[in-house]
Amino acid sequence: MDDLLSGGMGLELREHTREWESFGARFRQIEENVERVVRGKNAEIRLALVALLAEGHLLIEDVPGVGKTMLAKAIARSIDCSFRRIQFTPDMLPTDITGVNVFNQERGDFEFRPGAVFANIVLGDEINRASPKTQSALLECMEERQVTIDAETRSLGTPFMVIATQNPVEHEGTYPLPEAQLDRFMLRLSIGYPSVEVEAEILETHTAGQPLTEIGAVTDAHGIAGMIELARRVHVAPTIRDYIVRIVDATRNHPDVYLGGSPRSSIMLLRAARAYAAADERDYVIPDDVKLLGVPALAHRIIVTADAAMTGRSAPVVVQEVLGQVDVPVAERS
Repeated sequence: MDDLLSGGMGLELREHTREWESFGARFRQIEENVERVVRGKNAEIRLALVALLAEGHLLIEDVPGVGKTMLAKAIARSIDCSFRRIQFTPDMLPTDITGVNVFNQERGDFEFRPGAVFANIVLGDEINRASPKTQSALLECMEERQVTIDAETRSLGTPFMVIATQNPVEHEGTYPLPEAQLDRFMLRLSIGYPSVEVEAEILETHTAGQPLTEIGAVTDAHGIAGMIELARRVHVAPTIRDYIVRIVDATRNHPDVYLGGSPRSSIMLLRAARAYAAADERDYVIPDDVKLLGVPALAHRIIVTADAAMTGRSAPVVVQEVLGQVDVPVAERS
């Protein structure tokens, strides 16, 4: 009897292990597909995919020409699902994003024409060029994954991800994202310039054609939905949850911080850590997952004081300092 029980438990453990190995293999397949287009940015690609599988949204903020839009397009091309691009401009209206009810003269009633947000992957290019009124049209979509028009609520599909880009250098004709909007992005990334060697490779690939047209889908919306569901099952020990809360609380009490992280910050960091652990073929979160995600998940949510900003103290620097000060728990798995 004991042998039967032992054999059954061993079989269950092997099935469990294969499940996470399969997740990791599929994640790497998507990752490698995107890397064929965006060269030398492995860490940034991984974080972008983590946001997708954690059901979060991504803000890519960097100077022009470093591949912000290319990264978003490569992720969309790697997944066989609906994709829409919104090129934000100052004259854009909220209904261009959410949709509008239009009167149909032949039928004699109103029909709904969906906006660009009704897609699995939505690329919001240069989001800070839209007016605050238009930017606010994304608030309900990003938080509640639904759109309400004329008192009628319509749900968005799964997966649903907004990948927004913005240029932090050019300020003419732009509208800075309000804190409420920033807080809805799970992660904020900067692509950065490639190394000299990688840039030489980029030139070689672009002389032969456009790399983006040479990649195809390696999974579909159903496959991503399954990976999202599996990432939700990653175990987070009470000590890790406490560690996340203490980090976010430390941002609120830091002397250089005017506005610290909200409770949403803790939730987003927890969800991102789960997806990151799953990508590493683990069904449990470790403190290193939280530390690695600290800056991209928290820095855009806090505001440093004016005095700190004048002395060159930025939000990422403060978050790094907090991560170094908060005691790291001993990893547990229960």
